Amino acid sequence: MPGESTAQLTDAARAGDPAAFGRLVDPFRDELQAHCYRMLGSVHDAEDAVQEALVRAWRALPKFDPDRGTVRAWLYKIATNRCLTTIERRGRRELPAHLGPGAPETEVSWLEPYPDDRLGPEARYAARENVELAFVAAVQHLGARQRAVLLLREVLEFSANEVAELLETSVASVNSALQRARRAIDPQRTSQQAELAAAGADTVRELAGRYADAWQRGDLQAIVDMLTEDARYSMPPLFEWYSGRDGIREFLASGPLRWRWRFLPARANGQLAFGTYCWDEERGAHLPCGLDVLAVRGDRIAEVVSFLDADFSRFGLPESL
Repeated sequence: MPGESTAQLTDAARAGDPAAFGRLVDPFRDELQAHCYRMLGSVHDAEDAVQEALVRAWRALPKFDPDRGTVRAWLYKIATNRCLTTIERRGRRELPAHLGPGAPETEVSWLEPYPDDRLGPEARYAARENVELAFVAAVQHLGARQRAVLLLREVLEFSANEVAELLETSVASVNSALQRARRAIDPQRTSQQAELAAAGADTVRELAGRYADAWQRGDLQAIVDMLTEDARYSMPPLFEWYSGRDGIREFLASGPLRWRWRFLPARANGQLAFGTYCWDEERGAHLPCGLDVLAVRGDRIAEVVSFLDADFSRFGLPESL
């Protein structure tokens, strides 16, 4: 209720009031889910991890000591441990281009796109920056504990002492893991940040309009002209991916541009994105074919990842046009 303090809600929840527990944890749901997504690379897994974490928190609430830490830190401890358990069972998530050419087509868990609105209305730019595909994909290549330390320290800005408490380890261990994680991820992260900084909002809007229009007109040359020389194009869960203007041109000409398209703007991973719809003659409508998430470098497109299995409803996109 209005005016309730955290202490009052905590006392009521510990006394067995589920409504008070809901009001206590609801402010943290979005940020917990974004954290679990960064850890796991999957919206589905992140939802499961948060749900399990909240169930565990409810059951353990009588043992929670407000004098030893905040509710937020306590929830992050439970959620992070759920993620660590999930990583042990399922391994990391990948994107096709990160597997490298000639990678064997074995069982792979694919990185999933993340809806911007799950970040919450108060999300800072930094929060969006740290769900970008390039960053989340790079984080997946860290060991589970390094992954947790990097995200808790650098993204969520917990202190070394707090992270040591959350992970039940020493400050020295936290600092060592952070140094190793930084060495592994900084080159990729810095590169992506520089690309985004170079592309202003007006540039991105103008590029988005031209890109959607070119696809809807079937203008192959216009699409290719908007790509960087080293652009990449992939379509998980398919393994194949295409690199460079010539490779992408050949792929588009022989495949997608033989059909009619409609594009609707969307927001995923803090990046430019589109829900793409292909004309279905039998249904007499444009049907969902993939969620395209674009990385922009300057005034050109450096990468397109088209998630063919994306759930359009998660991104506020209609089932057909």
